Amino acid sequence: MGRLFGRGDSKGNPPTEVRKEPDYSDADFQKRDLYSKGRNQMSNEKFLDAIRSFELALRIDPQFVDAWVEKGYSHFHLGEYSVAISSYNRAIEIDIEHPTAWNLKGLAYYKMKNYEKAIECCEKAIDIDPNDGMSWYNLGCYLTLSGKADDGLEALRRSIEIDIQNARKAVRDRDFESARAEEGFRRIVEVVVLESIRHGYDYVGKIVWVTGMDRAEVEDALMRLSMKGLVTKHERRSYTGKEESYELAKEIADKVGTVKRSGLFGTNKEVTAPVQQVKDIREVLGKAKESVEKGELATTIGLFDELVNPLKHGSAMIEQFFDYHRDLRLYKIRLQDKGQEYLNSHKSDLSDLLTRIDHKMESGVTHKQPAKD
Repeated sequence: MGRLFGRGDSKGNPPTEVRKEPDYSDADFQKRDLYSKGRNQMSNEKFLDAIRSFELALRIDPQFVDAWVEKGYSHFHLGEYSVAISSYNRAIEIDIEHPTAWNLKGLAYYKMKNYEKAIECCEKAIDIDPNDGMSWYNLGCYLTLSGKADDGLEALRRSIEIDIQNARKAVRDRDFESARAEEGFRRIVEVVVLESIRHGYDYVGKIVWVTGMDRAEVEDALMRLSMKGLVTKHERRSYTGKEESYELAKEIADKVGTVKRSGLFGTNKEVTAPVQQVKDIREVLGKAKESVEKGELATTIGLFDELVNPLKHGSAMIEQFFDYHRDLRLYKIRLQDKGQEYLNSHKSDLSDLLTRIDHKMESGVTHKQPAKD
């Protein structure tokens, strides 16, 4: 019994030390439990209940930044934009480097049509995390709405470099309505149409269905892509009349590969392996490594663009080396933002990345993005 009560044993040995579990205070547990409860209530669109849960968590810990952010987002969903901004301000007072709080604060100002304030908030978020594609996308929307279409399209382009899905999102977004006639936006539409054809959606109707764009806009993009020699049109007669389908030009298809779809809804797909892709990409990798070692900033950015741009080798890199494509894209953004000094101080990192990609391509090992369908 002596050991049980820590009094030593019958031989007079010192008492055995009793091991204790880590001390998680009841208050810490309660606040996190309330926070998780609030998140679940938000997912079920019970925003008033969620706000109550976050407020209870903040009574326990008024410095709980994430609870302030989520409380603000709950108010945002209820259309209480000024209250939401107040919550985001409290979060920023505690952590001024919180990019999500800045981005969501900008979103609230956007809903209030205060685009200048929205732009300021987005720029703060990007200063903190320049690799956040959603902040760049939102900035593109706000700049366009405030009449700065060129700057808006540049921000949109940056967001697409970070996440190609933002291109498909942009072509359906009414915030870019005033920029649709701009050449920069028309090129984004072309990218989306080109990607749709590459993934086996080879008829105008299919492209309209999968992208949500207007038929006239799709047809205009197809005409321009045909004139550039990037797609080929085929016509055939059927009992319903003339049918037109499109495919990538052979040179493009050989570089990036294509997907052939079959079945009632095009759900069955067969991937055509790129023919020239490995040779061409490895050549660019070699040139990029050489330009990095020489410290040639403009050349390095141009070669990185060849590797990440969907109209060049970007699509092939996404399909086969998704993780490496992301790394190249982020390095390209940093090189554009920080210039020669960044290149000089990161030569070894950049060279190592390019060498790893080259070795993977040589060995035939790929890093594919998980399939979504």
